[in-house]
Amino acid sequence: MTRAREDSHQVFDRVAEAYDAARPEYPEALYLALEELSGIRLQGARVVDVGAGTGISTRGLLDRGARVVALDRGNRMLARLRARTACETLLADGNTLPFRDGVSDLVTYAQAWHWLDPVLSIAEAVRVVTPEGAVAGWWNSVDAGKADWLAACQVRLADSCEGYTGPALPGWSMPPIAEAMADAGLRVEETWIHWTRGVLLDDFLTDLRSHSYVATLDQEAMENLMIRERAELTKVFGDGRMTVPMRVYLAVGRKAGDRP
Repeated sequence: MTRAREDSHQVFDRVAEAYDAARPEYPEALYLALEELSGIRLQGARVVDVGAGTGISTRGLLDRGARVVALDRGNRMLARLRARTACETLLADGNTLPFRDGVSDLVTYAQAWHWLDPVLSIAEAVRVVTPEGAVAGWWNSVDAGKADWLAACQVRLADSCEGYTGPALPGWSMPPIAEAMADAGLRVEETWIHWTRGVLLDDFLTDLRSHSYVATLDQEAMENLMIRERAELTKVFGDGRMTVPMRVYLAVGRKAGDRP
């Protein structure tokens, strides 16, 4: 059973602590691919991180020398970001960016663009970046095709959660940010980065709680799901130490006529 429909920032504000505690970071290879496809060195780059949430991508960008403004609609999500991250933050909507034209080298969406208007958001990003700038979006996801236990877990989630989105759905694919970028006149490149996450079972379950399709369950349904998943996953990982195949999808759009 699901709750009444809520805006995404309300859903994530409710699970901000779980999101902050257990969502995976992004591998080093993601940031190297971002530099390669965008043609922009992160050291010293001006970045607007849209839908920054609790700051996973923000910290990754800051750690590589970028000057980041983190933007989100969720008060509690931004509060978690501010508690552990020193950078400028704004409570704002990614569909109407509160910046002048051409002030940023990069506009990024990490695990966030699919919650925005596909046309308005990209138009705003294009407006905000410099003529040599770029727009980038990326998503971490489990690589269910590489482990039978993970594929079975995704099927159980799809059966239990009305709002489930993921590899257990026929024809499922990443959000169409590349198409939206191309429609806005950007020159687009895409890539996948494969990596492996080592995580404790407790943290894996906390991560599940932070996904929108689980977070919108009523409390009883959520707790029953957690009990079931703990039992099923313990059959595979008896010591509670999990190895999870992961992959990151990255799409980068550069303005036509920029540097090769």
